[in-house]
Amino acid sequence: MRWLWVSCVVGALAVAFGAFGAHALKSRLSADMLAVYSTATQYHLVHAVVLFAVALYSRATGAPITLPASLFLAGIVLFSGSLYLLAITGNRALGMITPLGGLCFIAGWLSCGWWLSQR
Repeated sequence: MRWLWVSCVVGALAVAFGAFGAHALKSRLSADMLAVYSTATQYHLVHAVVLFAVALYSRATGAPITLPASLFLAGIVLFSGSLYLLAITGNRALGMITPLGGLCFIAGWLSCGWWLSQR
């Protein structure tokens, strides 16, 4: 997979979703749901940057990054995606997906640590 390109798209989406929340949703969501949406954008953007850094490292060294990159991408989709939907729809059942995304983030960081320790 072209992880550098994926990271740029994911980062652009994080900025777009953040702007959408700040401008279009600010007056439509309760303070609690706006905080949920804000958490989603924060984790989304942070992990987009991490994905970008990992992809740059891979480009410079030729090291394969499939496992950590896939885990970070899954974390963004599951964690941030479920929180975006929860905030917009109010469907609290979506909150059951969020911890799976959090586990993907944790596993992504741990796999990065393991991966870097092998170099």
